[in-house]
Amino acid sequence: MKVYTKTGDKGTTALFGGTRVPKYHLRIESYGTVDELNSHIGLIRDQNMHQKHKEQLVHIQDRLFTVGAILATDPEKAILKNGKERLNIPKISEENVHFLENAIDEMESKLPQMTHFVLPGGHTTVSYCHIARCVCRRAERLATHLNDIEPTDEMVLKYLNRLSDYLFVLARKLTFDLQAEEIKWIPEKN
Repeated sequence: MKVYTKTGDKGTTALFGGTRVPKYHLRIESYGTVDELNSHIGLIRDQNMHQKHKEQLVHIQDRLFTVGAILATDPEKAILKNGKERLNIPKISEENVHFLENAIDEMESKLPQMTHFVLPGGHTTVSYCHIARCVCRRAERLATHLNDIEPTDEMVLKYLNRLSDYLFVLARKLTFDLQAEEIKWIPEKN
């Protein structure tokens, strides 16, 4: 199988199910942003951190491939007329959301209470987490917009929402672990 198919040379691409859409289609923007997020998470995982965080990130990357597959599926072609699924696409489950919530709770239990917003930065690894968090929020906005036009699996929206929270708390935990400075945002007075 070759990497290049030449089928997208005129600006269209195929969704799961075969429907061809323009490459700028909201569905493509949605799963393309999830793919971008997955790459940023790979960059975070390549940094020096506790093995437990690396393992969590591998699990999250796997789930993001599932999110991408769900978003890349034409909803009209996913279900047969008898109600059965036509395409064998994994799902995002409530357990996947609980995995993120449990990881958040565990990290937060080891951190000082947050009393202010914090400025992104302090260490390269922490900055990578904040970039990934912002990309995750963009993916969530795009998937929510898509859901307004073509109903999408609500668990995808919930997972992306919780993942951005996880990435924020991971940034704070890595700030703590790396003994980097966490700068509170205290608005300057003019």
